[in-house]
Amino acid sequence: MTLWFARAHPATPWTAKALAAVVVAYALSPIDLIPDFVPVLGYLDDVILLPLLIWLALRLLPPEVITESRRQAEAWLERHEARPRSWAGAIGIGLIWLVVAVGLSLWVVRAAGAV
Repeated sequence: MTLWFARAHPATPWTAKALAAVVVAYALSPIDLIPDFVPVLGYLDDVILLPLLIWLALRLLPPEVITESRRQAEAWLERHEARPRSWAGAIGIGLIWLVVAVGLSLWVVRAAGAV
């Protein structure tokens, strides 16, 4: 939630805004890039990738932006009971899966034609 508010703060550098937007969309997406049911790999995004991206986004933010964004996030969480969701993130993940599926399909078709 802190990154959600930080990405809209006027004092946030554009690189931090872009990274924060991607991190928030992915973190709040109801769909994972690597589904959790995939053994070992399914949790890599939750255990390694997401914390690393959050750390990097926070390192790019000025301290006053982090402080103000944390205050806004705490106030938001007190007012709302449900965890926020990002349907834009879900659509983005879905599009990535679609591109991968199409790419694999084309690769299989070309490989089958070469035999």
